[in-house]
Amino acid sequence: MTKPDSTSTKMAVEAAESAAAIQRQIERCGPLFSVLGSKLRDLNPSLVVTCARGSSDHAATYGKYLIETHLGLPVASVGPSVVSLYNTDLKVDGALFVAVSQSGRSPDLLRLAAAARKGGAYVVAFVNDETSPLAEAADLFIPLCAGPEISVAATKSYLTACFAFLSMVAEWKEDAALRHTASQAPAALSAAAELDWTPALLSLTDKTGLYIIGRGVGTGAIMEMALKCKETCRLHAEAFSAAEVIHGPLALVGPDFPVLAINQNDATAAATRAAIARCVDLGAPVFSSDDSVKGVIPLPSVPDLAPELAPLAAVQSFYMAIHTVSQRRGLNPDVPANLRKVTETV
Repeated sequence: MTKPDSTSTKMAVEAAESAAAIQRQIERCGPLFSVLGSKLRDLNPSLVVTCARGSSDHAATYGKYLIETHLGLPVASVGPSVVSLYNTDLKVDGALFVAVSQSGRSPDLLRLAAAARKGGAYVVAFVNDETSPLAEAADLFIPLCAGPEISVAATKSYLTACFAFLSMVAEWKEDAALRHTASQAPAALSAAAELDWTPALLSLTDKTGLYIIGRGVGTGAIMEMALKCKETCRLHAEAFSAAEVIHGPLALVGPDFPVLAINQNDATAAATRAAIARCVDLGAPVFSSDDSVKGVIPLPSVPDLAPELAPLAAVQSFYMAIHTVSQRRGLNPDVPANLRKVTETV
């Protein structure tokens, strides 16, 4: 198998650093997650609120499914404009509030975090920039340890944010199996970075749109993939739950409308496979990390991964290919049109 080229763009170079970044987070932040787990067991919140935008919000979606499935707690994503524009006082006494950001500098996120703390929540910040005001505003700050990220398209900062949620849940629950899963993340992402999705995904070069489907703990991953298609390739991709796509959205699926599907070996696997099979039956080219469905175009995957790691590994492999699709479309994935690295919204 041909090794993906991780030197042709800053995006690819930085994505290839994800495993090392997660290892740094493990070594540096292990004690912080232990403290956080103990605090959350004492706090015993009945609600978790997340605050993020873009790729960071996709990481929060991954965290949402981990928290809801492993701890049984509802997780709500609150729109920053509720505070920054509508000037609403938040009633979140006793809740856990998790802010996720690369830069930690957007005014709306800062105002929402401040309002949550004023409203009685315990505020945790997962932030890559350790000098950021968001880090200073939190009750507990945990650095992502991704290191400098120059490409506008977030890669290793997304994966390290996801991993922060995995570590938090493992320590909060004091779950030996999840702790073991977390310890396997650097090796899993390192192996995923070596897998080559490029030959399959290059067929997207002349396409105008596609669906990206998954379910459950994979939902954040498909949202992140869809965003990267838009921002690096100017390719309109929509992320849909495998449960939702078989309703109205399925009307678009056919020979000229491709589908990219990921899956993980958990309670959602059989239903996701059924949705994939529906897309295949409609004649769509379906690229999938789950090759158990007849007729898919297989994407190589790291075998026997825990379901919590499979979506992260899929995103890692996707990152190592999508930058080449961008270049084939005559674009520079490091400098997407109309975008900049730090986006400050109100």
